[in-house]
Amino acid sequence: MAESEEEVDVLVQRVVKDIANAFKKNPSIDEIGVIPCPEARYNRSPIVLVENKLGVESWCVKFLLPYVHNKLLLYRQRKHWLDREALVDITCTLLLLNPDFTTAWNVRKELLQCGVLNPEKDLYLGKLALTKFPKSPETWIHRRWVLQQVLNQVSTLDHNKNQQQAEAVQADAERNEQLGDRLARTLRQEMKVCSDAAGRYPSNYNAWSHRIWVLQHMARGNVKVFHDELSSMRLWVSMHVSDHSGFHYRQFLLKELIAEICKRPARTSTSCSPQRGCSTVPEGSRPHSRSHSNGEPSGQEAGGEEDSRADFTTVLQLFHQEMDLCSDLIQSFPGHETLWSHRRHVFYLWDQWVREHQHSYSRGSDCKLNHVTDPDPGVPEISSQSCAGHGVNGQKHAGEPMEVDGLFLPDPHNSKRLKRGVLLPCPPTLPTELSFVSSVLGGCCNTEQRHFALAYRKWLDTVIGLQS
Repeated sequence: MAESEEEVDVLVQRVVKDIANAFKKNPSIDEIGVIPCPEARYNRSPIVLVENKLGVESWCVKFLLPYVHNKLLLYRQRKHWLDREALVDITCTLLLLNPDFTTAWNVRKELLQCGVLNPEKDLYLGKLALTKFPKSPETWIHRRWVLQQVLNQVSTLDHNKNQQQAEAVQADAERNEQLGDRLARTLRQEMKVCSDAAGRYPSNYNAWSHRIWVLQHMARGNVKVFHDELSSMRLWVSMHVSDHSGFHYRQFLLKELIAEICKRPARTSTSCSPQRGCSTVPEGSRPHSRSHSNGEPSGQEAGGEEDSRADFTTVLQLFHQEMDLCSDLIQSFPGHETLWSHRRHVFYLWDQWVREHQHSYSRGSDCKLNHVTDPDPGVPEISSQSCAGHGVNGQKHAGEPMEVDGLFLPDPHNSKRLKRGVLLPCPPTLPTELSFVSSVLGGCCNTEQRHFALAYRKWLDTVIGLQS
């Protein structure tokens, strides 16, 4: 092993070059690590590359890290000159060993702004650093800065395209498609990086916060992306029932989805669902149609009612599915406070949503929202027009479809009733929640589960009950 200062310099320079050559040899390296090795036993490079895994023998780290650290500091103090290629190699080595060294990331920012590095290469380096240090705050901060540069490039290209609306429409369409594909690919990669980091470090607040930032800046208003995230995270939280950060992320997705759904009726007539993207049509562009003389609503009014009904159904299904998930996890994994905290937050969101939108969603629509403290925990009230063949007094209407041996025969002439024939799930209410707590307490053998259930019932009585 090297002893003199000159020998150490030669050794470290060779190791830095070996790391750079490893990335050139295999550009698909997906994980880094330190191999426990107290001393150099063989006359060989301490850099080990096996398939797509890069390892550094631990004995050389005590020489390698101080060397690259001092070299970079001398460069920043203008006491030592390094060319651009050397800067790239030194910062790469330093950040793989210590990704929380802010100066190294700042140097790479300058190299990126000069065009020496491209954003994809810096994102790749950060991804590798997170495989060894998944909670590194400086790495996540730098990723957001790089992603912001990517978004600025896209917006700049769009602005230049609008100013030069000249020639090739086909070329513009192809360029827009390429930009969209690039952003979509970057979005998928960021979601994968965040998932991997969250799996390596429990309750990784930095990873989940970055994931929220990415959606807020790269998928704003995209209902499909948010709904896909909510669906894909269902399995993850089921396997990490004590990770509060993951459930907080679901709460964020739920709030964003509901906010997007509730914004649509006010400004545009939309045709949108969580399964597909939104297609908005401004009200002014719709053909004008007046109400019929017989009092039936016009096409525009009927369309507004259908949109309101669809939005209400979507919100109700979102809350119903989330409460069902909470119930399944609480019963399957007793004694986890995170699950009860998540249920409390979801039910509070539902309570606030009902209070804020009770009138807007019942006005001009057959659906009326029950308050969460109503004693009847059934489905939302349905007016006589939309009840499945029942009049005001519970009698059959003469012109309504018949029911034969429990089989509902719909009227083929009433297409609206066919659309409304889907049975809505039961909305969460205070009685249903109290009933759930009672069922948990009735078959509870876990002391902590009983404690959390009693605390949840007390919260229902003191917070939800007093607000009504």
